[in-house]
Amino acid sequence: MEATDTLFSAARAVQARAHAPYSRFHVGAAIRDETGAVHAGCNVENAAYPVGTCAEAGAIAAMIAAGGRRIAAILVLGDGEALVTPCGACRQRIREFAAPDTPIHVAGPAGVRRTFTLDELLPASFGPDNLA
Repeated sequence: MEATDTLFSAARAVQARAHAPYSRFHVGAAIRDETGAVHAGCNVENAAYPVGTCAEAGAIAAMIAAGGRRIAAILVLGDGEALVTPCGACRQRIREFAAPDTPIHVAGPAGVRRTFTLDELLPASFGPDNLA
């Protein structure tokens, strides 16, 4: 199984568990860390809208909780015709743990639709190296 297939399978499995009673828009995300381990997360909405959590944030939290420290690749899976790229806040969250050339795979129900680098989605970004 190819690396993106593994990420897609993990994101698909967790997408089904999303808690999205308000938007009804279920998103799954899966990260491969620096050791090759895969960590997944789904969106979790809340009646107080700003309190919800994006799938990418959940996957990052799962990675950190499991001991991972670097994102080698991430896949974001959402339904619909439009590309479901990470929101601005999640792009910055990804930046904390990823290099500018880290691949971000954007997928729909049938598979990967497009691959970006972090630098393409968040150019000239502020990150940990700015504070070194």
